[in-house]
Amino acid sequence: MARPTEGIYALQATLLKTLASPRRLEIVHYLGEAGPVEVRKLAEHFGTTQPAISQHLAALRGVGIVDAVRDGREVRYQLADPEIVGACGLMRQVLIRRIARLGDMAASYTNQESEPAAAVAAEAIH
Repeated sequence: MARPTEGIYALQATLLKTLASPRRLEIVHYLGEAGPVEVRKLAEHFGTTQPAISQHLAALRGVGIVDAVRDGREVRYQLADPEIVGACGLMRQVLIRRIARLGDMAASYTNQESEPAAAVAAEAIH
């Protein structure tokens, strides 16, 4: 028998797979800052083609991250829930802290390895 929470985990996994693209994350953050934007303007901003942006938007729309809003002849894309930017920002902070810890760890190994070499060099000079 399936647990009741399995459905939400499957939905979350699908959403996260969709966000597993640097360009899509950029689009989400840009929409969070700029508000509703046309595909043409997104393509100009990111220096890519409209079809490429449209494919990313279709994927984001498919999992409910963005909505398409018609304004006359134009279609503007906006975040379906602006809190997605906060969620992505939280994950970015987790990654920054992880990178900092790894950097500290690498620095400590570098210091440990260079200290004996410095001591040997100092003894060779005397």
